[in-house]
This record gives sequence, structure tokens and C-alpha cells, in this order.
Amino acid sequence: MTIPRRSLRAAGTLAAAAVVGLTGTVLSAGPAAAHTPTWAVTCTDVSLDLTAYNSNVTNQVTVTVDGKDLLPTETFGREFHKKLELPKHDKELTVRLVVKAGDGNNFSRDETKQAPVCEGTTPSPEPSEATPSQSPSSEAPTESAKPTEGATPSEAPSESAPAAASPSPSSPDLAETGSSSATPIIGGAAVAVLLAGGGIMWSVRKRRTAQH
Repeated sequence: MTIPRRSLRAAGTLAAAAVVGLTGTVLSAGPAAAHTPTWAVTCTDVSLDLTAYNSNVTNQVTVTVDGKDLLPTETFGREFHKKLELPKHDKELTVRLVVKAGDGNNFSRDETKQAPVCEGTTPSPEPSEATPSQSPSSEAPTESAKPTEGATPSEAPSESAPAAASPSPSSPDLAETGSSSATPIIGGAAVAVLLAGGGIMWSVRKRRTAQH
């Protein structure tokens, strides 16, 4: 039994077409399955490592933090590597990564991660604790009230001051004692007058006796 050559040629053509189709699907599936958007978020930065993308199309990447652009939309080819610094924060941040692949939306990515708070930034709430430190200032006025207690002793001397004024009524008595001390002088003057009068009387009598 002989097979016609035309049938053999047709079978060979079909086999070749099947091989080409299989290789084409494998090649097309290869880069599609190779898209690897790797990224990491820490308390200080965001690291992007996008590899094995189709370089024959335009790919886009965007990064936002709490709705604000950290990385405005940029285009790339086969790979994209970048490290972005996060702003200082005292609470968790929501970081969003959007990758649009030029060879199909099924290769695009829209993911979010949380950026934790760094340990070095935790002391920032301490200013709120500083407010209790102002409470001692409120206690300070209570200490200032203590001088008011010291003022009460100052009032006691003021009461003793009138007691010191009490000797003033006795001052007239001292004046009277002074006048009584002057009485000997007056008595002495009277004695002198008496002696002078006696001398005058004696001289008068002596004259009379001399005339007789």
C-alpha cells in the first residue's frame, strides 16, 4: 500500500504549524508569568523591585502614602528599582502601590501595606506628659500661702506696740517727781531770805544800841 506524496506533505505542514503554535504560546506565556512586583515597607522607607516585565510595552508605577503621592507615576521597561523615604510619622501610614503592565491588566497590581511607627519617634507623645509638670507650678502658690502664716506673727508685735505706749501715762508722774526734787532749792532760798532778814534786824539793833 502506497501513501500519496501530497498527503505526506499536508501532514508535515500541519505538524509544523502545531509546533509553531505551541512554541508561540509558550513564549507568550513566559514573560506573562515572569512579572514579579516585589516591594517592602519599613518605618522609614519603601523599596521597589519590579522585574521580568515586558520591555516591548510601556509599564507604569505609582506609590501613594495616605492618599498623597510619594512617587508620581513613572514609566519603565523590563525592570524598575527604587527606594523611597517616608515622611516622619507618629502613627501608621497606609502605603499603596499601583503597577500597570502594558501587556495586560491581568498583570497589573494594586496593593497596600502599613508603614509602622519607628521606635525613635515614640517619644513624640512625651510633650503631652510635660503638661503634668505644670501641676507643681499650681502647687507653688500653695507654698506662697505659707508667708501669709508668717504674717500672723507680725500682727502679734503690733499688739505689743500699744503695750509699749502704756508707759506714756506714767510720764507725768516722772515730771512730778522732778518738781519734788526742786523743793530743796526753794527751801534753801527761803532759808537764805530768813538769814538775810535776821542780819538786817541784827544790824538795826546794833545801830540803836550805839546811839544810846
